[in-house]
Amino acid sequence: MSEQEINYDMLANSGYPVQELEAGASIFKEGDAGDNMFIVRAGEVQIKRGGNVVATVGPGGIFGEMALIDGSPRSADAYAKTDCSLVAVNERGFIFLVTETPYFAINVMRTLADRLRAMNSLI
Repeated sequence: MSEQEINYDMLANSGYPVQELEAGASIFKEGDAGDNMFIVRAGEVQIKRGGNVVATVGPGGIFGEMALIDGSPRSADAYAKTDCSLVAVNERGFIFLVTETPYFAINVMRTLADRLRAMNSLI
């Protein structure tokens, strides 16, 4: 496993809930409480704000991490762009992944930095 890969079988077999969604399904809406982040196992997810697509997340990508980290409501909508498989990770699981998988925390920070840069470029 490379430093950026996530072992999906480990996650799925460790009690993390796996969600199978059809294209077009809503995952969460702006303003919802955020008690999970998600890891995309298969398919693509679109993140929308104000009706505009701000990110598309594919296999190995994460989303929903901001609400989990800071406890604030969701800042965007998330929809299944295609049929997809997601692993839901709650705060306890997040802490476990950060402590037991050294590159997981770096991947989360890189994702946050990439999204911040993308939003700054729109300003």
